[in-house]
Amino acid sequence: MLSPQNRMRRSTEFGLVMRTGRRAGRDALGVVYAPPPPAGAGPGHGAPRVGFVVSKAVGNAVVRKRVQRRLRHLMRDRLSSLPEGSLLVVRARPLAASLRYDTLAAQLDGALASAMRPRKNATRRRRGPGASGGARSGEEQADR
Repeated sequence: MLSPQNRMRRSTEFGLVMRTGRRAGRDALGVVYAPPPPAGAGPGHGAPRVGFVVSKAVGNAVVRKRVQRRLRHLMRDRLSSLPEGSLLVVRARPLAASLRYDTLAAQLDGALASAMRPRKNATRRRRGPGASGGARSGEEQADR
């Protein structure tokens, strides 16, 4: 079990991570990682904290609790790889309920490594009317 100092419980913390964190996903789960704030940028230093989201789509209450316990146990062994002051949300998908422990562990390791990997040329995609990513080329438009 995770110690209380390593658990996220406030919805404001979950919201902050979901808005600003780096996302990575696998078949059975997704993670959102928020690195610690720069030194002197305010509170946030201390033990890394982890929160879990297991929705009703995963299964009934018994199944959801089992998945949450498995993820909590897996994260306990991986806390040492998180920097001090970082926040992490682990979100279970329905497939997590039917996977074996070792497979779930491999997917969690892959998602964590991907989310914590430094981004090259880290720029956020723009959304809205001025975004250039959604425009189709002339050839694609002619096919329609």
